[in-house]
Amino acid sequence: MTRTGKDTAPHVPSTRGPAWSRWVGWFLAHVVWDAHVTGAEHVPATGPVVLAANHVTALDGPLLVGTSPRGLHVLIKTEMFRGPLGTFLRAAGQIPVDRAMARPALQAALGVLRRGGPVGIFPEGTRGSGAVEQVRAGAAWLAVNGHAPVVPVAILGTRRTGDARRGLPPLRRKLYVEFGEPIDVSSAGGSRRAAIDHAATAIRDALADLVVAAQDRTGVRLPEDDAHAVV
Repeated sequence: MTRTGKDTAPHVPSTRGPAWSRWVGWFLAHVVWDAHVTGAEHVPATGPVVLAANHVTALDGPLLVGTSPRGLHVLIKTEMFRGPLGTFLRAAGQIPVDRAMARPALQAALGVLRRGGPVGIFPEGTRGSGAVEQVRAGAAWLAVNGHAPVVPVAILGTRRTGDARRGLPPLRRKLYVEFGEPIDVSSAGGSRRAAIDHAATAIRDALADLVVAAQDRTGVRLPEDDAHAVV
């Protein structure tokens, strides 16, 4: 589709950004903080894949990038794309998403999947308790339309009960990232809308179950203080 003679197709970010930014993420995850990673072998080595993680703090995005075995394009709220940080995020190949009008971001992420790349997304849509009580349809839409498996990712320790809601955890705190087994939601029958609804439910259940199991395995709990105040 064109407008005033110009192609308005969504911009699909280059693979060059994740090729170097994952090492910045690795430094943050393993040098600035002490990230313990399990299940990374569940992420397919090639082909399209959606990494769907729970979301508690702003550190979750860099942590996901730094612990993924593949360079990621992550959907990040557009408010973060301002000033020097915005310049860095664009260079890193991350995708700005307007939560009131997510379609352009989803189309860009779909382009990544269609060329066989990985996409990271926080299905809850905003920071909160991280318990995955509900999810938005974005991850499901990408999985169904991109014919991609979904790997649930549990992130623990970036905020604990009593921590400042908008701050960062203390340096060298132990953080935990657990990649679950991939789930195939791309072949659900019925209409496209029904397939996306089915996929959203499957993603929510798989991610919520993984978060519960990861808490039991690590002994690290999600924050319990006024989670919904986090935006």
